[in-house]
This record gives sequence, structure tokens and C-alpha cells, in this order.
Amino acid sequence: MSNPYLYAKQAAGVLVMLLLSTSAAIASKETDSLRKQLQEMKLQMQRIQNTYEQQIKALEKRLDGLESEQSRPATVARLPAAPRSAQQTNRSSDFQIGLTGLLSAGGSSVDNASLEGLQSGGHDPNKNGFTLQNLELSMGGTVGPYFDAQANLIFLIDAEGETVVELEEAFFTTRSLPHGLQLKGGQYFTEFGRQNKQHPHTWSFVDQPVILSRFFGGDGLRSQGVRASWLLPTEWYSELYLGMQNPKGETVTSFLNAPGEDIGGHTLIDRSVRNFDDLLYSVRWLNGIDVSDTVSMNLGFSGLYGPNASGTTTDTRIIGADLYLKWQAAQSQRGFPFVSWHTEILDRRYEAGDPGDSSRETLNDWGMFTQALWGFKPGWVAGLRAEYAKADGNTSSDPLRDTRKRLSPNLTWYPNEYSKVRLQYNRDWTEHLADETADSVWLQFEYNLGSHAAHVF
Repeated sequence: MSNPYLYAKQAAGVLVMLLLSTSAAIASKETDSLRKQLQEMKLQMQRIQNTYEQQIKALEKRLDGLESEQSRPATVARLPAAPRSAQQTNRSSDFQIGLTGLLSAGGSSVDNASLEGLQSGGHDPNKNGFTLQNLELSMGGTVGPYFDAQANLIFLIDAEGETVVELEEAFFTTRSLPHGLQLKGGQYFTEFGRQNKQHPHTWSFVDQPVILSRFFGGDGLRSQGVRASWLLPTEWYSELYLGMQNPKGETVTSFLNAPGEDIGGHTLIDRSVRNFDDLLYSVRWLNGIDVSDTVSMNLGFSGLYGPNASGTTTDTRIIGADLYLKWQAAQSQRGFPFVSWHTEILDRRYEAGDPGDSSRETLNDWGMFTQALWGFKPGWVAGLRAEYAKADGNTSSDPLRDTRKRLSPNLTWYPNEYSKVRLQYNRDWTEHLADETADSVWLQFEYNLGSHAAHVF
């Protein structure tokens, strides 16, 4: 006869085993579930971390780009904007205003009278002591989706201590024309070469190159007119500029300059514009190429044609070529380190005197400048510029046509994007001076207030 107690004990054992097995299965299943949840949470956290890292890298890259643009000496060879689109903005107005001051102090081995002949740029320091080179009030903004507008008023104090006020630029540009076209109209710097259209506070040196002062005057070549540009459908950046401007005034020195002035021994007359043939015409072809991941290049060709005031039928032709190369390290801080090289060469053919005049002749002048910049650490740039200018005929006594050479090393410190301090030395060799040489040292300071309209470098 079977023992009931034994059966009960065996049944209890089986029950315990079933409970333990079930518990273990439940625990294992729960453990697997927890592990799966933990793995999913880890993957989710990893995805979130990757997303944040990508966003941080994007923001850092954007910040580096903005800092690079704000640091003028480190700006990459930026190309003018691609075709403008009405969808880029729907704002009716976006007004910005800014003020830039440019001051210098220094002296030369020659007196003030001789220094004015050496420093013939309108914003050059041209006297021993202190000079307010330029105070620029810049205003600009978006005029609805179709136009941008900009104006620049300048103030300076000349060598006699008189305050000069000028409307430097006041123009509009379209932003929504099709096929890469753009129109510009008003008072503006002519697009000839690379430097002419740059404002003094964007220059890489204290003063204007000698050949630009001779051909375009102390204030650069600028006048009222209209210009069309076309972004060509090429695989590289290529843009063509065609302009038409008034040829009369002190800012168009090689054309209908102020009556009574003198060029090559010819006194200028008061010649008026009679028809479209008497306007100033300009053409420029600019190309931008990425030579490598760290080297970019701009290559441009420019031409001007218009009447001059040495006679009633006389004309002037100016042609030029410009090259800009820039290397910037793949890993950079605010655009540093970098090395840039900028060269321009210009040639002028000036008809002087009407046919039949005994003094009739053709004046031929040419010149060039080449300059290199080395941004060796953030905020610090070393520069060196070499210049040469020459004209045909006996020009040794003419400060605007004699043979000139100049060598200019400088050092610039940018404490931030709103200021700079520059020290520059000029060594001049020139025929019109008795000693034929001059040494000058200039210390320049710049400050910026408010929002300044962007300049294309």
C-alpha cells in the first residue's frame, strides 16, 4: 500500500520545481526584455549624441566662417554673389548704419610740400604729424525682394586743415533678374581691377598704390552711371561686367578732369558731354578658380575708354590685368594662417591735343604693384608691397608721370573685427625730388561702430 505522505512530498517537489522553472523563465524573459530596453536606450542615446555632435560641428563651422568673414585680413578670395533670387528675402526694408574712422600719425624725410607729391592718394597720410584719413558713414539695406541700396558719405581733413565732405557712393543693385544678370545704378566705384572699388578701411596698406593715384586720381575712379553684370554659365566662376558712366569731374582723372588741371604739360579745357560717344565705357571679366582644397585664385581683365579734356576730340584708353592668389590652411582659426598675393598691371594711352595742334602727341604711361600678406597667427598680418610706374618722354620734373619705385613693408594687428593698428614704412625712389629718395613711417588706427555694409574683397 502506497504511502500518502510520500506522494504528497513528491507532488510538492514537482510543484516547487515547476514554480522555480516558471520563475526562472519569467526572470529570464524579463531580463532579456530589460536588456533589450537598455540596448535600445543606449542606441537612442548614441543617436542623440551623434545628432548633437553634428549640430555642434555645424555651428562651429558656421561660427568659424562668420569669424573668418569678420576678420578682413583673413578673408578668402571671396567671389561676388551668384544669381540673386526674389525668394531670398521678402523683407520690405532692412536698414543698417555704421561708422568707420581711419587715423594715422607719422612723418617723412621730406617736407610737407614734397610729401604731397609722394602721397598723391586722396586718403593717404600726406603731411608730417597727424592725419584724419577717412571717416566713413555707411548706410544700406534691402529694398523689398528686388533691390538692395547703399550709400557712403566720407569726411576727411586735408593738408590745409579744411574739412572735406563727399558723397562717395550711392547706388542700388538688383537681386532677382534671371539668367545670372544684375543691374547696378547710381554713384559707384568703377569695377576696374581689384583694388579700385575697395574703400580705404579695407586696404591692406596705409596708402593707395602710386599707379592708381596717377590713372584714377586721389579718390579712385568713380562716377554716376549704370552697370550690367552677367554670371556666365561656365563650370568655374566667371562674370562679365559692362558699364557706362559720366566721364567728367575730379574722380575721373584720365578723362574729362577738372578744367585748368594739367596732364603731361597739356592744360585741360572745359569739354562737355555731347552724346553717347562722349561717355566713359568700362568692361571687366573676372574669373575664380579653386586651384586646390587650400588655394584659390581670381584672375581679371579690365578696360576703359572715354574722352579726355586735353582737346575737343581726344580720347583715353586704359587696360589692366589683375591676379589674386590665396592659400589658407585646411585647419584654421578665424581664417589664420594664410598667405595671399595680389598683383595689378595697368597701361594708359592718352591722346593729348586735337589733330592739327602743334603740341599734339600721345602720352603712354604704365605701372604695376604687387603685394603679399602673411597671416601668421590670429589677428597678426605681415605685408610687403613693391611698386613701379613709368611714362614716356622727359617726365623727370612731373610728380604724376616721373619714374617711381616704392617698397613698403608693414605689420598689422587686429585686436578684434572692429579695430586695427598698422605700422608701415615706405622707401621711395623718384625722379622729381632733388635727393631722389624719401623715407616715411606711418602708424595707422581704425575703429568700426555699428553695422557696416559688406564689401567684396
